[in-house]
Amino acid sequence: MSPEPVARLSELEPGTPVRVVLAGVAVALVRVDDGGVHAVGDVCSHADVSLSEGEVDGCEIECWLHGSTFDLRTGRPLSLPAIRPVPVFPVTVDGDEVFVDVTTTLGEAPAPVTETVKES
Repeated sequence: MSPEPVARLSELEPGTPVRVVLAGVAVALVRVDDGGVHAVGDVCSHADVSLSEGEVDGCEIECWLHGSTFDLRTGRPLSLPAIRPVPVFPVTVDGDEVFVDVTTTLGEAPAPVTETVKES
């Protein structure tokens, strides 16, 4: 599977996570204030809840349930209670189109197991 189109850059509000599902993998897509776009697995490694429902501060996303924060660039947990990283996926921007490849991970976390995830 190659990178798939997921959004238009012009439609991504900086600091507002968006949940997308590609090939059964839930992804939190985030445009940060400097204009960069990041894609991480949309499941907190501590509590198994959606990270796209959390708050973004710079290049960090916070899990809404227990407050764990993760670096959007590396997937590393920056605060407890999470101790395992979340997967980070490569993002490509071509003009106004944003592409994500869920078959490749960056950082330390392994690729998530593909499962049937309903788009919400």
